[in-house]
This record gives sequence, C-alpha cells and structure tokens, in this order.
Amino acid sequence: MKEKVVGLLNEAREQELHAISQYMAQHYELEDQGYGKLGKQLKQIAITEMKHAEELAERILFLGGSPVTKPAGEVKKGLSIADLLKNDIQLESGAVKMYNDYAKLCAEEGDHISKGIFEKLLADEEEHLDDFQMTLDHVEKLGDVFITTLIE
Repeated sequence: MKEKVVGLLNEAREQELHAISQYMAQHYELEDQGYGKLGKQLKQIAITEMKHAEELAERILFLGGSPVTKPAGEVKKGLSIADLLKNDIQLESGAVKMYNDYAKLCAEEGDHISKGIFEKLLADEEEHLDDFQMTLDHVEKLGDVFITTLIE
C-alpha cells in the first residue's frame, strides 16, 4: 500500500511544484507589465500551491518515502493574458482530475488520511479553476476593457 500511495503523492507533488513555478513566473511578468491585480491573484494561488506541496511532502515522509523536488513541467513565459489563463485552466483541470482519481485509489488502498488530503487539495484546485475560467470569460467577452481593470 505505502509504495503505491507514496507514488501518487509524489506525482501530485511534481504537479504542485510545476504550478508554483508557473504561477510565480506569471506573477513576475504581470507585475512587470503593470497588471498588478492579476499578478497578485496568481501570487496568492502560488502560495496555496506551496502549502499543497508541503502537505504532500509531510505525508510522503510520514509514509517513509522521499519527496520529489523537480517540477513536472517547464514554465511557459511570454504568453498573452488570454493564453496564460488557458494554460492555467489546463493545469488546474488536470489537477482536479488527478486528485479525484488519486482520492479513489487511496480509498481502495485503505489509506483514508491520504484520501482526505487529496480531497482537501481538490477543493482548492476547483476554486482556482473557477477563478481562472471566470477571468478568461471576462477577457473573452470584454477584451481590452476588462484587461485595463487588471492594471494597478
């Protein structure tokens, strides 16, 4: 049981580390471009992802595993706001599916603590996904009028 669950926890940690890197890179770019409101939102989401990565690492250590330290993917830079949001929606959609699947697998393995962790993270990821989808919807419907509201 432990090896399989540790593998799931580490895969989730890789995704969280990727999300942290991606959102912080976006935060820096947006701040530099004057889009401080959206930049601050991404920074806060990155901080939440950091807490997720830490919680996963603590559980991995408790189960006798070794937490991974490499992100799952490369950071994408220089995206338009719409493309940035589409990329983030893809990341969060993947996390939602993964955490649903992993919670079920942990239950099957009889590890209800890890299952609970995945369910808790799932709730946060669904909220992030909703935020990104709503922002993209505003960008697509209102265009530059909405984008100017992101300037700070």
